[in-house]
Amino acid sequence: MRKDFMYLTTSQFAKIHGVNKRTLHYYDDIGLFSPNKKGDNGYRYYDISQSIDFEYICMLKELNMSIEEIKNYLKKPTSNKFIEIAKMKEEEIDLQIKKLEHVKKVLHNKRQQVSFCECLQDQEIRIMECDEEEIYMLPYDFLNDNLTQLFKYIKDTWSIEQIRVGIGVYISLDKVKNKQFKKYDGLYTVALSHRSNVKSFIRPKGKYLCGFHKGSWDELPIMYQKIIDYAHQNNFNLTGYAYEIGLNEFVISDIDEYITKIMIKIEEKK
Repeated sequence: MRKDFMYLTTSQFAKIHGVNKRTLHYYDDIGLFSPNKKGDNGYRYYDISQSIDFEYICMLKELNMSIEEIKNYLKKPTSNKFIEIAKMKEEEIDLQIKKLEHVKKVLHNKRQQVSFCECLQDQEIRIMECDEEEIYMLPYDFLNDNLTQLFKYIKDTWSIEQIRVGIGVYISLDKVKNKQFKKYDGLYTVALSHRSNVKSFIRPKGKYLCGFHKGSWDELPIMYQKIIDYAHQNNFNLTGYAYEIGLNEFVISDIDEYITKIMIKIEEKK
């Protein structure tokens, strides 16, 4: 290979690596990354073999290492130092991957919910086959009006990612039948992943009677009565708790468009 072919000008090197040449000038000025050769005319010339080193610097910078940290490493690089950095960054990447997987799951579920809402009538009851799923539960009677403290407690107990999944409420069937809607039993959220330090419950697989109410929460007791009547007319037993959750928040501009899903497990009477 021709010797002159081994060297690149600042513009050529910058173009190859997709950076601004001013970035290369800055890195040279601060002693982070300098060209192997400078001509008599003051021009900088980079050895093509420097490309790998430069890409590692870019990678470390993308992984949130500061320029000062990278400089300190490059002053006297060793195998042990690199192994330590690589291990630390791999752990950080694993955490970021897990977080992004949660975000993707939240977006996917919300997209499905919103698409489903587009097909609903204003008030509708359906029998739906549901898979088993883990839910986190938090007893709360709604008589305490300090919502700021409640939000902080939910975030500290479940995590902000779980709040983004959606928070619903659950209420005993005895309260539903007796029309005692002022005192719910608690809050719930569908678990993104199992956590042993959080109170959870496996909502069983099976058929659920699902009511979809469009509009104000004040009219939810009407939908509950429709569900009870539907179960009676079709010879179903209602079991467990009634679960409420909003499906289309963040995509509506009017509360009258808000859709609440109520689901109660059913069994056929013998």
